[in-house]
Amino acid sequence: MNFLLAAVGVLGVASSGPLIAATLGATSVSALAIAFWRNAIGAVVMAGPVVVRNPRQFGKVTGAEFRWSLAAAVALALHFACFITSLQLTSVAAATALVCLQSGWIAIFQLFRGVRLRWPVLVGLGLAFGGVVTITGFDMGSSPEALVGDLLAVAGGALAGIYTLAGGKARQSMSTGVYTTLCYGMCAAVVAVMALVAREPLGGFEAAGWLGILAITVCAQLVGHSAFNHLLATMSPLLVSMIILLEIPGAALLAAAFLDETLPAGTYVGLAMILVGLAVVVLGQRGSRSARRTAAGAGTDRLAELGTD
Repeated sequence: MNFLLAAVGVLGVASSGPLIAATLGATSVSALAIAFWRNAIGAVVMAGPVVVRNPRQFGKVTGAEFRWSLAAAVALALHFACFITSLQLTSVAAATALVCLQSGWIAIFQLFRGVRLRWPVLVGLGLAFGGVVTITGFDMGSSPEALVGDLLAVAGGALAGIYTLAGGKARQSMSTGVYTTLCYGMCAAVVAVMALVAREPLGGFEAAGWLGILAITVCAQLVGHSAFNHLLATMSPLLVSMIILLEIPGAALLAAAFLDETLPAGTYVGLAMILVGLAVVVLGQRGSRSARRTAAGAGTDRLAELGTD
């Protein structure tokens, strides 16, 4: 059962990039519209159980919890703007791999905060970011537009890391339902303001566009992330973190199969370097942060944010 659930989870999160690229390419839906509706629908879905069981939880949110949730929401909004736009400029495989550097960015942020990292983490970071240089190097030579897309995806990964850290502060005293409802809801509001400034419509799309938005939200936001959150109850956070990394080859395979996406051989080398490097980072961190937090709390905070794309 766990194997099946893990497969469904990987398929859900891996489908995010290909579905977004297909929707952007075949309909009039904009990048910000996808980000808005994905978070707005997610907020409504997450609010349901809280409202039914104990709606008073929303009234108990403190000022500090609200500020950290708002910071996470702003970072998440910018993350989606960067990542979804990158899918219009570079390949799905490259964008997905580069935005999945989130765990690597978190390790770097920790390093700048004075946290001592174990040597395997440093080796993994070097390998993963070496993969970034490899991918961007090939795209620099083939297409300036693809290079811009790569850089946007890298920025999206860094913003996802900031979202994770800010969300971790808020989640120290908030339930999952309250936090995700607030964060997704405020993220949708921030994206709506961005769309207003950029004069991008959030509605009025053809049926295929709405179907694409629904598919992205259900597959990645609800099915994929829900599957991994459920697995946390029966599997170790470390193992689930490793399984989530399969999103990188999963997205590349789906893009190749359904979007006829072909990449230079050097780009596949870069993807492999990122995948292996991030796996080393995850494995190298198993004895640090988990020792200071409970397994459930630390794993949930980390994993809930891995699925930002």
